[in-house]
Amino acid sequence: MKHLAKFASDIWQIHPFGEGNTRATAVFMIKYMKTFGFRINNDAFRENSWYFRSALVRENYNDLQKGIHSTTKYLELFFSNLLLGTYYELKNCYMHVDFVDENTSQSINPKVSKYQFDTLDCTLEELAVLELVAKNPTMKQQDLVEATGKSIATIK
Repeated sequence: MKHLAKFASDIWQIHPFGEGNTRATAVFMIKYMKTFGFRINNDAFRENSWYFRSALVRENYNDLQKGIHSTTKYLELFFSNLLLGTYYELKNCYMHVDFVDENTSQSINPKVSKYQFDTLDCTLEELAVLELVAKNPTMKQQDLVEATGKSIATIK
């Protein structure tokens, strides 16, 4: 599920048009999953179109100063329901960075120090960039380009 979630997010990010990225990503993912023998159609994407789009956005949203990190969690729930027959509740409000679960009074995004990063899935280059940002949270993308020698696309 994690692979599909990340792959869908990457496709969504590189789609060249200003409109239709989510629809094109959904069609591509259906075709991609069919190559692995999955028998799926557009129903789940149609019924959960707003959730799918929001999950793609949430997977690409970071605000390190507020301790908000991108996550594939919501796309993984979507693909799990689609392929594994699970019944996770797919609600946009769960993705909101300030969402609080009324049953547990817990935020979906627990407050963490802005210097505490989940680095389990990071490459060494990504860790180096995170360390630079941790030392100087107001650092701009261009500053990171100059400090690392990487392209602006890589830094983004």
